[in-house]
Amino acid sequence: MAGSKRLVSGGVDTHCATHHAAVIDRNGRLIADAEFSATPAGYASMLTWMRSKGKLGQVGVEGTGAYGAGLARYLHQQSIEVLEVPRPDRRLRRQRGKSDPIDAEAAARTVLAGKASGAPKLADGPIEAIRMLRVARNGAVKARTAALNTLRSIVITAPEPLRTQLRSLSSAQLVTACARLRPDPTNLLDPAQSAKQALRSIAQRAQHLDTETRSLRKQLDELTQTAAPATTAIFGLGPETVSALLVTIGDNPDRLRSEAAFAHLCGVAPIPASSGKTHRHRLHRGGDRASNSALHIATVVRLRYDPRSRAYADRRTTEGLSMPEIIRCQKRYLAREIFHALRADYAQLST
Repeated sequence: MAGSKRLVSGGVDTHCATHHAAVIDRNGRLIADAEFSATPAGYASMLTWMRSKGKLGQVGVEGTGAYGAGLARYLHQQSIEVLEVPRPDRRLRRQRGKSDPIDAEAAARTVLAGKASGAPKLADGPIEAIRMLRVARNGAVKARTAALNTLRSIVITAPEPLRTQLRSLSSAQLVTACARLRPDPTNLLDPAQSAKQALRSIAQRAQHLDTETRSLRKQLDELTQTAAPATTAIFGLGPETVSALLVTIGDNPDRLRSEAAFAHLCGVAPIPASSGKTHRHRLHRGGDRASNSALHIATVVRLRYDPRSRAYADRRTTEGLSMPEIIRCQKRYLAREIFHALRADYAQLST
């Protein structure tokens, strides 16, 4: 069969500076592999090279949420079906070893075997903008928490009377008091003065991070309300929880294949755990933990303030279910409601 007519599949092992690609035929035979730079020019060269080996079908890419993000976007723009490939099986890696050509070939074989069915996040729309702001906001929150913890640790070992003056204050009061300290810059060899200098510096950092966090949260709330008005309107959900769900899905709505797939993605779909005469389901401990946490928060809010949810909890309690079991059931029902709202919001974004 002529090279231009045979059907081929591609696989790519991605890295920071270079990507290694492999092409196999429909029978799983390796045709060729090569290394390309992780640049737009390198992406174009890789695609041209793959197409020269035959009629290119699907391409499996490792790390589409990291080093492979740019390549996945480029291939999608060129109308190539891109599939997200999981990390190589550990058992096979122990048997065959580890190298870029081996990983690229394994990615191509995963596509050919039909084991790579996940559509990658394209990160080219408003959801990617929300993700970026969430990263910045979460980083600012963590840094502020670290600053407050450092303040407390310095106060514990600070000289008297500074220690007595500050130790009983709340976090907000401590930051304000420390930011107003006036150390003597000409006498920093004195532990009391150096403690004041350190406390003031850290307190001012915490104040700056607090301002940054509020600003980012306001921007994030506005973007989330604009991108997903129907989902945000669901009782118990707010911009924070909705943004977590949006980031889990990404910009491409084809990742929302079905309501059951969405529940599985969020880790709220029960897993069969039957054997012999025993027929039961167990808790799914996988899935995206950020979206699972968002569903948990929303469920707790609804169980406290939503009359329907409270009536459901009362009924299930009389049937013998514990509160953790009721919450799991409620999370599954909530995922179904959110799925339809998200479909409507994504349809609006696509127009």
